Amino acid sequence: MKREEKNLLSRQKIMDSAMLEFSGKGYGMSSINTICAAGNISKGILYHYFKDKDEIYLTCVRECFGALTTFLRESAGQWREGSATEGLRRYFEVRQRFFRERPMYQRLFRDAVVTPPPHLGDAIKEIKKDFDAFNLEALKDLLNRIDLRPDVTREEVIEVFQQYQDFINAKYQAAPGTAADAEAQERGRSRALSILLYGVAARQKKER
Repeated sequence: MKREEKNLLSRQKIMDSAMLEFSGKGYGMSSINTICAAGNISKGILYHYFKDKDEIYLTCVRECFGALTTFLRESAGQWREGSATEGLRRYFEVRQRFFRERPMYQRLFRDAVVTPPPHLGDAIKEIKKDFDAFNLEALKDLLNRIDLRPDVTREEVIEVFQQYQDFINAKYQAAPGTAADAEAQERGRSRALSILLYGVAARQKKER
């Protein structure tokens, strides 16, 4: 086996063990010792490829968001047709399918979005840039399928949407991290965006 191939295998072995550790316990409860023990990896080998726990964690987060964004882009044809309501439903179905098929990413995604380690907040924000840009692209696509009120601009809707995201993330900060809870949170995000787009009034009441 060539040295380059051996290096790739060693690094991937560390990543596999770290992914299991972080997806199971989150950043705070995970440790280098457990990553090494679970993967039968020496600390010397681990520190040859990664500086510290932070670097390993950020690498796992980067892999998660990279895989999710790629999956969403490749699945765009499934939700970029039909009405905005149908497109919104399908978009979140695609997201939920991604996590059902790759459950190890669920906790990583939730923690990075909702409760990132404070000292890694800026680094995670940078990692999420492509994903956030894609979300914005998806919202603009949905907005193109509906008629906005004449007194509301697309820019205002986007600004409110971003505020909605902050509100929803705060709501789920203390929520458990099981697969069922993750799906419930995704349904909550979908519901909130639906309310943002269409409001809450079924009909206009007659003025008195």
